[in-house]
Amino acid sequence: MRLPSGPPPIIRIANGTFYRHQPGTVSPSPPSHARAHLNPAFFKDLSFELPARSTTTHNWCIVGPSLSGKTTFLQVLRGQHLSFPPTARSYPYLSTEAVPYHLRTPTRAIQYVGFDSQGGGSLGPAASTYLSARYESRREITDFSLRDFLLGNMQLNPSKLPDDEGVDQALFKRVVVDLRLESLLDLPVTFLSNGQGRRARIARALLTTPEVLLLDEPFMGLDPPTVAGLSPLLHSLAEKASPRLVLSARPQDPLPEWITHLVYLRTDSQVGVMGTKDTVLEGLRKYVRGVRNGKLAEDETLPVHALSEMGRTLTKDGITGEGMAEDFSIGVSQSNAEAAPSKSLGEPLVEMDGCRVQYGDKVALGNWTEERDGKTATGLHWTVRRGERWGVFGPNGSGKTTIVSLLCSDHPQTYSLPIKLFGRSRLPEPGSGQRPLTFWDIQSRIGHSSPEIHQHMPRNLTIRQVLESAWADTFRSKPALDAAATEQVEATLKWFEHELNPNFHKQPQLATSDGVSENSVAWAKDYMFGELSFSAQRILLFLRAIIKHPEVVVLDEAFGGMDDAVRDKCMLFLAYGEEKMYTLGSRLGNGSLTGAAVVDSPAAKSGNVKVTGLSDQQALICISHVKEEVPDCVREWLCLPEANTGLPARFGRLDGPLRTSSKRWTEIWGVGQGA
Repeated sequence: MRLPSGPPPIIRIANGTFYRHQPGTVSPSPPSHARAHLNPAFFKDLSFELPARSTTTHNWCIVGPSLSGKTTFLQVLRGQHLSFPPTARSYPYLSTEAVPYHLRTPTRAIQYVGFDSQGGGSLGPAASTYLSARYESRREITDFSLRDFLLGNMQLNPSKLPDDEGVDQALFKRVVVDLRLESLLDLPVTFLSNGQGRRARIARALLTTPEVLLLDEPFMGLDPPTVAGLSPLLHSLAEKASPRLVLSARPQDPLPEWITHLVYLRTDSQVGVMGTKDTVLEGLRKYVRGVRNGKLAEDETLPVHALSEMGRTLTKDGITGEGMAEDFSIGVSQSNAEAAPSKSLGEPLVEMDGCRVQYGDKVALGNWTEERDGKTATGLHWTVRRGERWGVFGPNGSGKTTIVSLLCSDHPQTYSLPIKLFGRSRLPEPGSGQRPLTFWDIQSRIGHSSPEIHQHMPRNLTIRQVLESAWADTFRSKPALDAAATEQVEATLKWFEHELNPNFHKQPQLATSDGVSENSVAWAKDYMFGELSFSAQRILLFLRAIIKHPEVVVLDEAFGGMDDAVRDKCMLFLAYGEEKMYTLGSRLGNGSLTGAAVVDSPAAKSGNVKVTGLSDQQALICISHVKEEVPDCVREWLCLPEANTGLPARFGRLDGPLRTSSKRWTEIWGVGQGA
């Protein structure tokens, strides 16, 4: 890959193998369980070079399904984890005179931006206080503005090094405009929505002018218009190699058209194939065709189902191509029962009768007027009934997170706005004879998974404690579990052991009459939430939101970070619980969904189901920017307008599953998307 002349590469790895801990040792195992935390070797004998300058373009993307090690690969490039031999990893270009003195160490020259709520360019301490802090009117001295964050002014008594020239103003203006952050510069960073915060972290990394920028799934959680604008910005930076970019993506994510080289990772955290994009994609296509035609045996570390959408392209006009779906038939469906709309609609569970959320002069939600029943109405009018399945859409910053905060009663303005939850107001109603709803009433009746919950979930809770906290008043308080709840927790942990247990062994398990392993769920007390992969954390928070069968389930970007097979398993569990499963052919347990169909599970056949799916007594509200991450049962939709445009919210009804139709998607967004 390296040219014989010119500067040495920025990153050089020559036959290196990497470990999280010193080889020959393991991290301490909790006393409750005999199995120790493993310390496997990953990326064995890896060779990789990122040129400093080259006559050919080298824009890399690291692709792989959940648990394949995409984030770990980026961390290795930055100098994290142990390298064997130690000399296998080096950064020769950083020692040359071409690099400014303050950028001559990998930790400063190579910036990482991740979106797992842990490090990776967080928005500072104020962003991780408590859930409702962002909505309060009182501002603290540490509530720095977005402008302060982008300029690096996040200290009360900042000091400046002699060689610190600050942020280039021309670059600042361009990045702010391209990432659509101009109107947000004077807001505290705690006010930013999830999508706005992502753009802010990317902007901050760009403004530090690093030599290399590592972006871990940069398009996850962004609305289609923002993705369409961000990709060309990154392309322009990549063209100038200022900075050099290395991205990561899931197999189902469309690849920006300017990506030239790929690393495809296997599920065992080893490199499956690496090289130019065309070479890698063609090799994967041959593999898929070979498995489909029976000429090749499927490698369980390279599951074919994960490649169905691999190879689609993200262009300035939208997403093009069919990926590898044309090379084989996945055959995965969620059955007509799940796809059909619910017919048993009950009383209203959520009633918003003209909600307008405002902070000073800034209107965060409901900045419009419209004609309703011959009268002029202001703000959001929206009713969610028992049994309905809603999708809520809109650009980043349009108010989706604000709606969730109103539903979950985290927002202080819930008390003053015309909102009823479960038929009751937050304040006493004269003459009603009803007491007002308390915060604890609402929390006990709503299940909620979102990036905000992800950010605030204590990292030192065990897997089991996180799941059991669905029955608790707070994350850390003691849950009120009865025998049925305990059975639901244990059944759910067994059902998702493959995805949640970091020490899961792939050898055949002993089966019981209900079709699950005889192994106990003691492992769920051995691992803490912070030890899990980003994907596993998202799965656990999703399960926490639905396991108690709350009256309202709110899934805000709940499936982001999961690969397609894990996402489909979660959606099937949402619809049916333990009652349904995918058939996996003759290779039961290998995770492959090739040719899969939905069938009754052994638990259903034996009448031993502990956890069921959504019922007609529940309402579902799903928020997503990716049509494949919207459950098939969603039929009603609400699309919020771009902030401060004055346009009203739009409502509609789908005639089928959203993920299977680009026509339905463009009806909502109005941007080009592949089917």
